[in-house]
Amino acid sequence: MNIQTTYLGMELKSPLVASSSPFMQNLNKIKQMEDAGAAAVVLHSLYEEEIQQERHALMHHMEYGTDSFAESLSYFPEPEVFYAKTDAYLEHISKAREVVDIPVIASLNGASLGGWIEFAKKMEQAGANAIELNTYNVPTDVTQQGTHVERLIIEIVRSVKESIDIPIAVKLSPYFSNMANMAKQLDDVGADALVLFNRFYQPDINLETLEHEPNIILSTSYDMRLPLRWIGILYKQIEADLAATSGIHTAEDVIKMLMVGANITMMTSSVLEQGPIVFKTVTEDVVRWLNENDYESVAQLRGSMSQIHSADASAFERAQYMRGLKTYYPKV
Repeated sequence: MNIQTTYLGMELKSPLVASSSPFMQNLNKIKQMEDAGAAAVVLHSLYEEEIQQERHALMHHMEYGTDSFAESLSYFPEPEVFYAKTDAYLEHISKAREVVDIPVIASLNGASLGGWIEFAKKMEQAGANAIELNTYNVPTDVTQQGTHVERLIIEIVRSVKESIDIPIAVKLSPYFSNMANMAKQLDDVGADALVLFNRFYQPDINLETLEHEPNIILSTSYDMRLPLRWIGILYKQIEADLAATSGIHTAEDVIKMLMVGANITMMTSSVLEQGPIVFKTVTEDVVRWLNENDYESVAQLRGSMSQIHSADASAFERAQYMRGLKTYYPKV
């Protein structure tokens, strides 16, 4: 059974990829994922805020007191001393490449041009096979128009793409006025892949401390419905590869995503819950299903249930909403 696929111009042994998670900070875990069958790994993210904090700290130490003692500048360490987190991340890329043979994809998480170009170049130099741009942004300015938010993301992708030679994937949220058009614009400026979709973790309130606190809830297979719909719509409408993330837990989830047109499926919550061994289990189940249903390869399966190949294209559109409501009957 041939379960190979292509993603970001790379030949992968299967469509199962380990996406960004706390496990990615541990080289032993990364190796275990490879051994269990992961075809590639996306490292934990380097956040724009971390880059900015280190830069602000550097500027503070370089400028403090220089209005009175300008010569004191010569006593400060070189700027590289202050880039502890970013340097550690770059070193982690290099070490991960040494530990595993599968592709290692770095991750940049931010919402402004900032240091994206500079650190994308450094990630490339450190040995990353590709970079995933995680455009996690929650606009709160009531005067900022949606078109401005979209233009900013487009400009980030365009600028990074023009600055490096390795491929880039763009991880998106679904919250655009026209998701299809946004995907097309990113495709036009050179995005090699789109990762659908980012999960926004909503804040909660602690009633004992009366403080806001993060509330991390791992995904379930139900969460795959939204990316499944949009991958099915975008398949063959854009040239960029399509990666499915959110809600990939079982072989059935993987197969459904491949059917609508995904090049790969990314797993996080299931790995955190079951450990790296989940890649072995899901891979075996995918192969078993393909054999039982007379498929010879993943390529044969891919896109067979996408909108463009569907006998009922409206299944991906408004008509499905109406059918769902009309066919539901309460159990009580």
